[in-house]
Amino acid sequence: MYNEITNFIKSLYPNLNPVPLHAPVFLGNEKKYLLDCIDSTFVSYVGKYVTKFEEMTAEFTGAKYAVAVVNGTAALQIALQIAGVEFGDEVITQPLTFVATANAISHCGAKPIFVDVDLDTMGMSSEKLEDWLSKNSKYDSSLKKRLNISTNKPISAIVPMHTFGFPCRIDEIVEIGNKYNIPVIEDSAESLGSYYKNKHTGTFGLAGIFSYNGNKTITTGGGGMIITDNEEFAKKAKHITTTAKVPHRWEYVHDEVAYNYRMTNVTAAIGVAQMEKINKYLANKRETAEKYKELFESTEIKFFNKLPNTKANFWLNTILLNNLEGRNNFMQSTNDNGVMTRPIWRLMNKLEMYKNCKTGNLDNSEWFEERVINIPSGYRL
Repeated sequence: MYNEITNFIKSLYPNLNPVPLHAPVFLGNEKKYLLDCIDSTFVSYVGKYVTKFEEMTAEFTGAKYAVAVVNGTAALQIALQIAGVEFGDEVITQPLTFVATANAISHCGAKPIFVDVDLDTMGMSSEKLEDWLSKNSKYDSSLKKRLNISTNKPISAIVPMHTFGFPCRIDEIVEIGNKYNIPVIEDSAESLGSYYKNKHTGTFGLAGIFSYNGNKTITTGGGGMIITDNEEFAKKAKHITTTAKVPHRWEYVHDEVAYNYRMTNVTAAIGVAQMEKINKYLANKRETAEKYKELFESTEIKFFNKLPNTKANFWLNTILLNNLEGRNNFMQSTNDNGVMTRPIWRLMNKLEMYKNCKTGNLDNSEWFEERVINIPSGYRL
């Protein structure tokens, strides 16, 4: 059976050997816009493509504001800081995520708390979030903050992640955040082009972020974006990612400790060209997902699909094997025969730097860790 699956994947990507997990494609005006940057000499963060990329992203997602930065990790760090996360605070997130989610929390000087995911989304479980907060937190009226009962530290944000582009139950999570007076920052790094109940991921919470790493649905080689409907939030994000420089024709005045995190014009030029083709890329990827779904219906391997009332970008198509042994045998077979497949990440609470963080019951995350495999999902030429 593994050989049949390998051959099927090779038939989807006949000109690639080995078949990568998700390779970038450049089918539009990338070279033209890059040359324009060079000819204009505006290659740093001052340039028309940065603004254009932000405007296109805001329009595409339905957010009011977008702020382009150097990468997704920086986007999440800045969003958390503006949301009020301070040194020594705690932030609730999920253990089933890429390490950048937890790292961004740590970059704020905060500590993650890991809450389990749902079996039908791979994203944070609203039910388990509610259960953990109800049993482990209290409201301090003098501080006007929700505190962790066991550590007495403020819980300053909730960061759900839309895993592999599959939307989680984000409306329920935001509702819980509002109930407990904790802002929600969406890690939507992987979900550009994904919708929950006809609303784009990243637009439910106080802010959301995207990543444009080389393996994402669209890429700028690197880069990230913060989106929000809050004007003051957006202004603050732009200010502190541009060294907090006070606008002036010639004076160098900076009014707080800040970051040199703005996206460059060269990077944004690629992003503009990619956004011009995003609907083409998304349609292609969804078509690939349908082909995989049909294939795996006749096997014992489960193809992971989206929730009803959602529209996923199928950034990385995902299958579930029966157990850890089956997962490893499948990856051994496919990788030995020219098809790149990869497991899901090791759970964050099992990494050395996060092993002492507070957690809830993580049965679902542990179940996924032993079974999930990502299969080739890039644009089919």
